[in-house]
Amino acid sequence: MSGKAARRRAREFALQGIYQWLLSANSMPLIEEHVSQVSGFDKADRELFISLLRGTLNNVDDLQAEFAPFIHRAVHELSPVERAILLLATHELKHNLDTPYRVIINEAIELAKGYGGTDGHRFVNGVLDKLAAQLRATEVSAGRS
Repeated sequence: MSGKAARRRAREFALQGIYQWLLSANSMPLIEEHVSQVSGFDKADRELFISLLRGTLNNVDDLQAEFAPFIHRAVHELSPVERAILLLATHELKHNLDTPYRVIINEAIELAKGYGGTDGHRFVNGVLDKLAAQLRATEVSAGRS
C-alpha cells in the first residue's frame, strides 16, 4: 500500500478516535486500543495515527480556539463529525508543517464527504481556508501568487 493511502487511513482512524472521544469521553488509551482493533488498521500509518490522535486530544481547547472565530455558531453546536474533522485538520495545520496546507485541507474535505452531512465538506473547506490563511500565511500567500 502506498504511503499516501496509509496516511489517509491513519487520518480516518484518528477521526474515528476523536469522534469516539467527543461522544463518549473515553480515555485516550482505551480509544487507541479500540481503534487499533478495527479491520484495516494494519494498513494505516500507525505512527501518524498515534501522533494525530494524541496531538489532537491533548489540545482540544487550544485547537477549538483556533477555528472558533471562523464558524458562525458555538463549537458545541457543530455536528460531532465536523467538529472532529476541524480538530484533526487544525492540529495538522499547526503541528505537521511538513505536510502542505492544501493536502491537509483536501484530506479534511474527503473525510467530510465520506463521514459528514450533505454540505459538511463545503463548511469544512470554508473554515480551513480561513484558518490556513492565518496559521500558514507565508505558505498560503506563496501558493496564491
